[in-house]
Amino acid sequence: MMRSLYSGVSSLKAHQLKMDVIGNNIANVNTVGFKASSVSFAEMYSQTLQGASSSGASRGGTNPMQVGLGTTLASIAVNHAKGSIQRTDIATDLMVDGDGFFMVTDDANAQNVYYTRAGNFSLDELGYLVTSSGMKVLDKNNQPIQINMSDTKTATATDKVTINGNLNLNETDYTTTIDLYDSLGDVHTLNFNFVGDPLTTGTELDLTGGGVDPTFDPLNDPTVAAHNYSYRQVTITDPETGTQIMPDLTTTPPQVPLFAMFNEKGEVVDLVNLADPTNGSSLPTHAAGTLRMNIPGASDLVLTIDRNMFFANGDSTANDATRIFTQFSKESDAKGVQLNGISAGTISSFNISTTGEVIGIYTNGEQKVLQQIGLASFDNPPGLMKLGGNLFQDTPNSGVATYGTAGAGGFGTITPGALEMSNVDLSEQFTAMITTQRGFQANSRVITTSDEILQELVNLKR
Repeated sequence: MMRSLYSGVSSLKAHQLKMDVIGNNIANVNTVGFKASSVSFAEMYSQTLQGASSSGASRGGTNPMQVGLGTTLASIAVNHAKGSIQRTDIATDLMVDGDGFFMVTDDANAQNVYYTRAGNFSLDELGYLVTSSGMKVLDKNNQPIQINMSDTKTATATDKVTINGNLNLNETDYTTTIDLYDSLGDVHTLNFNFVGDPLTTGTELDLTGGGVDPTFDPLNDPTVAAHNYSYRQVTITDPETGTQIMPDLTTTPPQVPLFAMFNEKGEVVDLVNLADPTNGSSLPTHAAGTLRMNIPGASDLVLTIDRNMFFANGDSTANDATRIFTQFSKESDAKGVQLNGISAGTISSFNISTTGEVIGIYTNGEQKVLQQIGLASFDNPPGLMKLGGNLFQDTPNSGVATYGTAGAGGFGTITPGALEMSNVDLSEQFTAMITTQRGFQANSRVITTSDEILQELVNLKR
């Protein structure tokens, strides 16, 4: 009789624990990154009244007779399935779309590392990316992520430019401007002028006999090296004073004129000097010069002037070199572009990419990867221990953490401006609550019925 009492009591305790878990799940239905738990029961010891026997010549075998002694808690398992996504459009809100965990720490040396799926981060007064409880978020090198909003990007001087677009064959005076940066970040504007009528060869010119490399002519044919070429004079002037800077006419002797060289299809070939600057049939030679501007308080601004100006990325030697300057019979639209050089700037904002790169955006238009958010993964995530505050800690059964970054291996990607919500399924929890309540009621009835039988036993002697 006492066995049924103890069985009922054990079941009440087990159902009470299950109800505690269900209540916690429902309480955290709106907790960011929360992972629901589920309870399973197991049978307690069984008392053997009679063991099993084997069969004999005249009698068959018998099964064991056992009386169970109730139920016990088998496990409380954490469900690590991904929760639903909630858009927030807040730059510091992050969601891991995969199996990775964010890494956070509460000490200066990042010796204590904890793991979380809750990406509702923010910046503190020192620019550290922190959790809602102030723990610092770690990067791929286990260093706290800090966004220094006072960070500056130093100025760099321009040393490479390009001329991109078309120069109308019939336009005799066309100018495009280029802004150049000095080592202090100040801007200096120059005019690149294409002046005068095109000089033409009049007769076919054989490049193999001159100083121009025929490989820079798109029409070059090893069997036919002679083509009709035309030339447009190039000058560089100061837009404020109109002074010609290059070719420099004040030197002794004055610098020789520069010409942009085009083939009969309007494709740029080279920047050249002509043996006779007034005769398009004279011998062209490759021109390469240096424009140097003396700027008080800054380094000299030095700019190489050669055929590279007419090729994409300012590089005529690349295997896939592309000409970006033409002379067609259409509207002139050539523009000067400075390929490098920039003014000084400070961080104005930042964003976080899907791979966890924290990208600083500077006032001068530059962008720089400041740090990259680190992630951790485990062979057995359910083996992690909950610590409260949306934190997990590794255990011997979770396996050793593997560290990496979003987008690599099994870490998943990061969705910025979004949060992973709780994975609690309310319909499932309410169903479990009903079965738990009925199980508790049924076992309460077992206890009361056992008590009534004991009462009858006590009342036998009257």
